[in-house]
Amino acid sequence: MQNLTYLAVFEPSTEGSYSIYFPDLPGCISVGDNLEEAARMAVEAASLHVYSLECDNEEIPTPSVNLSKEDTEGNVIMPVTIHPDLFRMKKDNERIKTNITLPAWLKRLAEEQKVNYSRLLELALIEYLQIPVSGRK
Repeated sequence: MQNLTYLAVFEPSTEGSYSIYFPDLPGCISVGDNLEEAARMAVEAASLHVYSLECDNEEIPTPSVNLSKEDTEGNVIMPVTIHPDLFRMKKDNERIKTNITLPAWLKRLAEEQKVNYSRLLELALIEYLQIPVSGRK
């Protein structure tokens, strides 16, 4: 299992919340109402950022160990470890909604038979796309 640890910069605000950014992951930002929540949000933000880079076939930045004085002064620095393989598996297997259209008469018959549309469509797509049972994610 692949693990990546990036240094996160937590900038405190006057209200007790924290803005979060990662110098090694440009554009990866988040916020938390307190340090504990900010730490959780940092993991989620970095995981999603790396996942998006993977989906776009972009290079995953190598974590660095040095930060500039600008990043460290007055801020909280925390190592954040993410597990891209586990996050990818979670995202690839989460259920998403999709709309379909059916003739009204067919929908009525299916509802009378208490058809589980999601399960039926999933099985039909697996068969139609000829996905072997072992090929499921």
